[in-house]
Amino acid sequence: MPKLSFVWSFIYEQAVHNPTVKEEFEYEKYQQYVFSFKEKIEPLWREKEEKIFSYLEEVSGLNWQKEEIPVYLIKISSIMPLSDPLTIPIQFESDDKVFTLTPERFIEMLIHELIHNLLIQNNGRVESYFKFILNKYKEEDFNTAIHLIVHAIHKKIFLEFFNKERLKEEIEASSFYPAYKRSWEIVNEKGEDFIIKEFRDYVDALPKQKA
Repeated sequence: MPKLSFVWSFIYEQAVHNPTVKEEFEYEKYQQYVFSFKEKIEPLWREKEEKIFSYLEEVSGLNWQKEEIPVYLIKISSIMPLSDPLTIPIQFESDDKVFTLTPERFIEMLIHELIHNLLIQNNGRVESYFKFILNKYKEEDFNTAIHLIVHAIHKKIFLEFFNKERLKEEIEASSFYPAYKRSWEIVNEKGEDFIIKEFRDYVDALPKQKA
């Protein structure tokens, strides 16, 4: 199983993310803030890391291709979390407002991006599925269609390792983004197991990649 490494790159923060916000970059202030947050989230993640990585392989039928996955912690940005390079801002600036993640919300976003990352690592095996799903849901928004498998797997993770209340909070948080909201609606209407079976029908038809 891979292992996450939580890292802060002041170059990445300063050159890519800081220009998107009003706050002036201060090296020591930013470093202290990120390292303090890292101390809060790392124990929460390590507690379940191996089990979650293993469960993601079991549910998806895919294998992790990397032994280590860096997670870039960003102090503040107006850029949404990214799956590659896996990047999660602790604070998000939007319309002159700044929203700060709790450690629990950070873990939920991390798992969402990790599911994307697993799909990216296995691009050759999932390409035919995404062609199918984009055609099947061609009347839906692009982001709605591609997030069906992400949300279906994420729902399984919530129910296996967390609880229904945190799942409910995740769905409510997603309601701010119409495409995500619609994707969750479809997953809940059709059932996460149905969505995953459709995905596995394509994935299992191809030879497995070795890590």
